[in-house]
Amino acid sequence: MIAASLIFVLFTVAGILISERVQTSEIAAEEGADVAEVGAHNGRVLRDGDFAVELAIFERGVPPEYRVWVTNKGKPLDPQLVDITVQLTRLGGKKERVGFEPDQDFLRGNTVIREPHSFVVMLEARYQGKKYQWEYESFEGRTRIEPEIAESMGITTAVAGPAILRETTKVYGRLVVDPVRIREVRARFDGTVDSVRVELGERVSRGQPIIGINSNENLKTYTINSPIEGVVLERNANPGEQTDGRNLIVIADDGALLAELEVFPATRSRIQRGDTVWLRPRGTEKIVEGVIRQIDPVIRPNQSSTIRVSLQAPAEGLASGMFVAGNIQVAEYQVALAVKRSALQSYRDFTVVYAQVGDQYEVRMLELGREGGEWVEVLGGLEPGTRYVSENSYVIKADIEKSGAAHHH
Repeated sequence: MIAASLIFVLFTVAGILISERVQTSEIAAEEGADVAEVGAHNGRVLRDGDFAVELAIFERGVPPEYRVWVTNKGKPLDPQLVDITVQLTRLGGKKERVGFEPDQDFLRGNTVIREPHSFVVMLEARYQGKKYQWEYESFEGRTRIEPEIAESMGITTAVAGPAILRETTKVYGRLVVDPVRIREVRARFDGTVDSVRVELGERVSRGQPIIGINSNENLKTYTINSPIEGVVLERNANPGEQTDGRNLIVIADDGALLAELEVFPATRSRIQRGDTVWLRPRGTEKIVEGVIRQIDPVIRPNQSSTIRVSLQAPAEGLASGMFVAGNIQVAEYQVALAVKRSALQSYRDFTVVYAQVGDQYEVRMLELGREGGEWVEVLGGLEPGTRYVSENSYVIKADIEKSGAAHHH
């Protein structure tokens, strides 16, 4: 409930403070502005007297490309008679030039128009010795947020670049006392139990007297001391009983815990001794690092095997029997380009991040590869060195959606 209230407050503040936005569609316009004319091919119509050009992005069955239809006095012109060039200026000032060649009754652009289709468009046409020129904004998935507002909204950025991906697999199990730190106390010489000086669950120190035995050999009483520091797990003796070679007291070092985890064949084949494991005890937010110490060679009827994990730090606040969830590192990759998983958002049919240039933010459609830990490999759609929103990117998404982001051409 608290988290939901916080998100509501953030969006409310964003709605109040983010007052300056970049137009997100070449057709959508601010109130009172001229609405762009749409032509027969769902493109933008540009006019100069009787001469008119319709520019549209065509992407049905082909990679996105520009197509142009030209008319004069309302009648279609032979595309062979018109020379068209388009220059696109993207966020950050990068320019792309598009040339055109006649194709049937239109001119086809010679460059794939990559996503996002967000840029300043400058079109130049030459017909019968006369030059025509237009320039307009065609933005999508873009917004502007003042730096102070971005800071107050917790918007954090990072620079896209190489990263080490650590692939993990999920496993479950419980904590147990390390068996090498358990001591079973027996009488060296059988006899009668004279006294028991500890109770079940009591903590004892190394060398502390715990039980007295009256020996059958010399009828003298001798004392057995605790061999380790730990907790009494079992008390199997009471005064007056015979020892009979049995376990009288069992003491365990409860600070020496192992995790016993179940793994199945697909995971078992990918792990080995020495692999790193991150454990989260149930009901806590604590992360405990460990290392695989043993892989049980026996496969159980349910096809699982037990692996035993040594904890790398003292088991403060932990206890034997606690259930744990673990992540085992099964692979490590160095990739040339990656972004943080926390940066990813959905936009139309794409997974995206939001690039930052100054006080402007714009969508970047990604082709993703492998995932590992907090990182996701980027195969396409983002240039190395791009600054992107790594935390609270949902604020940018919400502002773009509130602005009416569209995808018209």
